[in-house]
Amino acid sequence: ARALMSRPKLCIFDEPSLGLAPKIVEEVEQTIARIKAFMPIFEWGAAYDQPTFVRDLVAAAIVTIMLIPQSLAYALLAGLPAEVGLYASVAPLVLYAVFGTSRALAVGPVAVVSLMTASVIGEHAAAGTHAYWQIAITLAFISGIALLVMGALRLGFLANFLSHPVISGFITASGLLIAASQVKTIMGVKADGHNFVDLMTQLIAQVTNVHALSIAVGVFATLFLFWVRKGLKPLLKRAGLGESAADIVAKTGPVAAIALTTAGTWLFDWQAQGLKIVGEVPQGLPPFSMPVWDMALWQSLAVPALLISVVGFVESVSVGQTLAAKRRQRIEPDQELIALGASNVSSAMSGGFPVTGGFSRSVVNFDAGAQTPAAGVFTAGGILLASLLLTPALYFLPKVTLAATIIVAVLSLVDLGILKRTWGYSKPDFIAVLTTILVTLGAGVEIGLICGVGVSLALFLLRTSRPHIAEVGLVAGTEHFRNVKRHTVEVVDHILSIRVDESLYFANARALEDSINEAVAQRKGLSHVILQCTAVNAIDASALESLEAIDARLKDAGIKFHLSEVKGPVMDKLANTHFCHDLSGEIFLSHYQAYSRLR
Repeated sequence: ARALMSRPKLCIFDEPSLGLAPKIVEEVEQTIARIKAFMPIFEWGAAYDQPTFVRDLVAAAIVTIMLIPQSLAYALLAGLPAEVGLYASVAPLVLYAVFGTSRALAVGPVAVVSLMTASVIGEHAAAGTHAYWQIAITLAFISGIALLVMGALRLGFLANFLSHPVISGFITASGLLIAASQVKTIMGVKADGHNFVDLMTQLIAQVTNVHALSIAVGVFATLFLFWVRKGLKPLLKRAGLGESAADIVAKTGPVAAIALTTAGTWLFDWQAQGLKIVGEVPQGLPPFSMPVWDMALWQSLAVPALLISVVGFVESVSVGQTLAAKRRQRIEPDQELIALGASNVSSAMSGGFPVTGGFSRSVVNFDAGAQTPAAGVFTAGGILLASLLLTPALYFLPKVTLAATIIVAVLSLVDLGILKRTWGYSKPDFIAVLTTILVTLGAGVEIGLICGVGVSLALFLLRTSRPHIAEVGLVAGTEHFRNVKRHTVEVVDHILSIRVDESLYFANARALEDSINEAVAQRKGLSHVILQCTAVNAIDASALESLEAIDARLKDAGIKFHLSEVKGPVMDKLANTHFCHDLSGEIFLSHYQAYSRLR
């Protein structure tokens, strides 16, 4: 259409249809915009060039090296064969590149989601069995469908109901639980507690049965990884390596630990001495798979799958927003739901388990210079090559090394300092954090998260049900009104000015009634009550009835009730009610105007 419009001699429109050409162009442009919004690959792909390709390829090589041991470790944490971790790290990366809005987010298995997966599936099948794997595939599929539905309904805002203290407490408790669950592998004993207390009790009971070689290799790997995380980077910088390069090399430390312990197992035949190894990892492409079509199973997995989806989404969006802000970019939460949903469905159909955006690998991807999600596609190619060519080299890999990798990774997520910070700043947040940590450790990850959210919402309702209500007066020489208990202000005996610092709804409407009744009872000769609504962003039906009751009682006492500084959206709703028509007083644009008129 543009070509025809720009070349009149080629125009095939007759005179009556010329007016349709701009409409056609506009509709085409809108369609293209919708396609780009739904599949961002068309937006960043249009500007893809060779320098970007090189940077993405380098970042992918570094992330691949890091992702291989993580994928193996998190698959074992989820109770699945090690190769399933590789399967879950291929298709999800490709699908996220098509639908995702973050330029640096790396999708794959993560510690917390793997723990939640093991907790859910353990109730239905024994770890390591084919049925267990099939349920993991089904869980990933249901989780993906849940995310896709949430994305289609544009429910990205639901992540806001998970407060930072609750998420921090949940991740802290999950990190401690994950680390404790890996100690049994380091000790070379069996311990199958369903919560932190049971697990620690069994570990203590098994102290006399520890396997010395497993302890030795596991402790070496753990200490080595901690040293790599903290001490290698300064050493490399002193050797002349740049800040960024030293940081990236330090984050690939797990590969060195795997190489050293695998070589030691092969050379000294440690597996014959009782050291457990990964063993044979099947070579080949990820298998095509489908979920189990059992409605009873789907019903039992529905709520856990939804929790896994929400936790994974919150973690992914948090990481994505943090990294995007550093480059003055932005991500779309609703589109991220679509991207993560597609990633989980693809993981299910390629033999994987639930995935999300990982913090550590995304940071490495960002620091390594990834410019677009194409880096994830290249990483998927690297994982695919590893599945085809490198799995025989993993035969002698000790399981204690993977356990050490998990322990070091999750302990970096533990933030017990949040208890001190929230205690000093907000007691309700402290209660929410402490509840989340204790319930997660004592009863499990799902119940812990639900309790944390429930306590947060309950405390929010409790706080907003008792809003801050203050009598205000005029600051001399200004048009500003402040709390009479905090400032020296001017007040008039026949006017009572009240400010409520909260939206009015069913939980706090009665508190406003009681506060005004009490203030009126203490003031003789009162003629006017003015409610300053500066902080009132909404008034629900219950609060409206309370305002009508306040006006009726004041009218019976010969006192007029006024409102001031009512916000536009609130006024739009009030304008169509009997309250505005029957109000004994007036609604003023500003509180100063009301005060000046009535004074």
